[in-house]
Amino acid sequence: MSFAAETKNELSRITPEKKCCQLAEIAGFLRVSGSLRLAGGGKFKIVVSTENPAVARHYKKLIKEYFSVDTELEIGEAQGPKKGHVYMLTINPDMRSEQILRETGVLLVKEGNNFISDGIFSTLIRSKCCKKSYLRGMFMGAGTLNDPSKGYHLELVCASKILANDCKKMINSFVDLNAKVVKRKDKYVVYLKSSENICDVLSIMGANGQRLKFEEVIINKELVNNTVRITNCDNANTDRTLDASAKQIENIRKIEKVKGLDFLPEKLRTAAELRLEYPEASLTQLGEMMDPPMKKSGINNRFRKIEEIASKL
Repeated sequence: MSFAAETKNELSRITPEKKCCQLAEIAGFLRVSGSLRLAGGGKFKIVVSTENPAVARHYKKLIKEYFSVDTELEIGEAQGPKKGHVYMLTINPDMRSEQILRETGVLLVKEGNNFISDGIFSTLIRSKCCKKSYLRGMFMGAGTLNDPSKGYHLELVCASKILANDCKKMINSFVDLNAKVVKRKDKYVVYLKSSENICDVLSIMGANGQRLKFEEVIINKELVNNTVRITNCDNANTDRTLDASAKQIENIRKIEKVKGLDFLPEKLRTAAELRLEYPEASLTQLGEMMDPPMKKSGINNRFRKIEEIASKL
C-alpha cells in the first residue's frame, strides 16, 4: 500500500465532532471528487468516486450522519492503466441532492439564477477547525503524497485555477507553508515540496501517525547522509595525510642519499627517523611520540625545515 493510501486510511478514521466541520469536510471531498449529472426536470444527481474503499465507507457514513441520506454505493472497474476498483457514491434528487449542493457551496444563486461555482465557498471555512476539515476532504478526494524515502512531494489536483488558488490560500493561511500552484495539462495542481511543510500539513489534517512515519524516514535519511559525509571527510583526511607523508619521506631520503641523516640537526633528525618508522602516522600522532611531546604545529615546522634543506641539495 502506498504512503498516500495509508495516509487516507488514517484520515478516514477521523469523524469531526462539530456539525460545521462535518459539512466542511464533505464539501471539500465533493468539490474535487464529485460530478453532476442531469436527472431530468432540471434536477441533479451527484456521483462521487474514489479508488480507496476506506474513503468511500467514511463519506457514506459522514453524509448519512450530517444529511440523513443513505447514499447508494456501487463498485466498478477503474479506468485506464491502473487495475483495481472504483467506488461510487450516488445521491439522487429524491435524496435531496440539490440541498446538499447548496449547503456545500457547489450550487449558488446569482441574479435569481442557479450556477455551479468553481471555488471554495468562504462561508464554509470561516473557522480554523473548518479549514482543517475542508483540507482533509480535498486531500482524501484528490490528494497524493510521495513515499518520503523516495522524495518529498504532496499535491492536490484541482479542476480550475480559481479552486487551486483558493486551496493554496487556505493552506498558507495556517502558517506560511509555501504552497504553490502549477498547471498540468487541463488541471491545476497545488503542491508542497518541503519536508517540514508537508509534516505541518499532515498534522493540520490530523494524520499524526503518518507524520511520525514521515519524520522517522527524514531522520534516518539524515543519519545516513551524515555518516556518508563523515566517512568521505575521514577518507579525504587520510589521503591528505598519506600525500604529505610521502612528500616528507621523499625529502628525507634525498637528504639521506646525498648527505646522510647525521647531516641534520638532532631535532630534525629525530623527526625524520620517526617519519621513516611510522609513514602512515599523522602529524598529531608523530608529535605525541616526540620526547617531550610536541603539538602538531611544532612537528610540522620541523618537516618544513627538512623540506627547505632538501630543496637546496
